Amino acid sequence: MRITALIPLYAIPVLLVCFFHGSAEGIDAEVFPPAINQGDAFTVKVSGVNPAGLPMAELSGKQLSFSSCGEDCFLALGSVSIDTQSGDHIIRLNIGDQEINLSLAVKQAAFPERHLTLPDEKVFLNPEDLKRAQAEAAKLKSLWPVVTDKVWEGNFILPLENSISTAFGTKRIINKKKNSIHRGIDIRGKKGEKVNATNTGRVVLAEELFFGGNTLILDHGQGIYSLYMHLSAFNVAVDDIVAKGSVIGFVGSTGRSTGPHLHFGVKVLNVNTNPISLAELEL
Repeated sequence: MRITALIPLYAIPVLLVCFFHGSAEGIDAEVFPPAINQGDAFTVKVSGVNPAGLPMAELSGKQLSFSSCGEDCFLALGSVSIDTQSGDHIIRLNIGDQEINLSLAVKQAAFPERHLTLPDEKVFLNPEDLKRAQAEAAKLKSLWPVVTDKVWEGNFILPLENSISTAFGTKRIINKKKNSIHRGIDIRGKKGEKVNATNTGRVVLAEELFFGGNTLILDHGQGIYSLYMHLSAFNVAVDDIVAKGSVIGFVGSTGRSTGPHLHFGVKVLNVNTNPISLAELEL
């Protein structure tokens, strides 16, 4: 799949992935990629170990969620927020009675900036619309902290094979006085074009929202959620289990949208994550 986007190129590490070899023979712990941009996803893989329970790891006080990736193999997906300070960060990994410190380098990202001019009524909400938008935001916020068992399998994919019109992290300055950060990607599309599931997941929301219009959310387990906005129609319902690549909806322009496109977002352990970085991980 070819991904076309007007976004900063990711720096590709030229060094081999660094492994930590624990004191117990045959144990390997790996962070990949070892260097990421702000807002990117990463993995922690532990192999050659058979602890009584799953390994435990945390980054900046946030617990990662591990699942099995084969015999004596465990994998966790994590992410850093868009405002994470650049520099080296420590992932604290516990395997049985062993504590291992792994290093993750976070690079300063050069996010795009866009200046927009819109009628004030499209920027500042009236009391009724504001009340509705705040209630919907609270409903979404209640979903993200819930960590369920893994249902995703293999690599994540983008839901449309089209170019990207607005990149993750884009700072939008509206009417020279209101700022917003784009915490997903906008993918170009024609009305009615099929939207595919990024990975296997359970539908936890499929309803019309003020900002997102027809909005669908999948729970992939391990604290990973994908979000699809502005759909013209749904092809699934809440509690459906959908397979990776299956048609879950259709491109539209519902909600606060100026034309047909798909807003695609990803949450990893309640962190807004660049969907492209997740799709580029080899899982």
